[in-house]
Amino acid sequence: MKVMGKYCKAYHLRDMRKYRSWKENTQNTRKEKKEIDGIEVEEIRVLTDESIVYLQENYVVTDDIYKEQNIIFDDITPKWKEFCEKSLEFIVPDFDK
Repeated sequence: MKVMGKYCKAYHLRDMRKYRSWKENTQNTRKEKKEIDGIEVEEIRVLTDESIVYLQENYVVTDDIYKEQNIIFDDITPKWKEFCEKSLEFIVPDFDK
């Protein structure tokens, strides 16, 4: 089942790739439907610098808005969190207020 988190923010993949230890799981990108010779097929989406990806509230990066699907980066370290907060200006709102 697809699970929506409380918060995520969209970024171009080129911004994520600026992180020195960035390693993306390209096998976990979402599938795209294409028609080849009149037959509809699903292919793994090819990521480019222009691709939009989603930084989730738990600092995982996904290739869709859903929190636990199509995870392309999940090496969550203090340095990654610092990069997100300083370079990407990512701040999770306090929903308890």
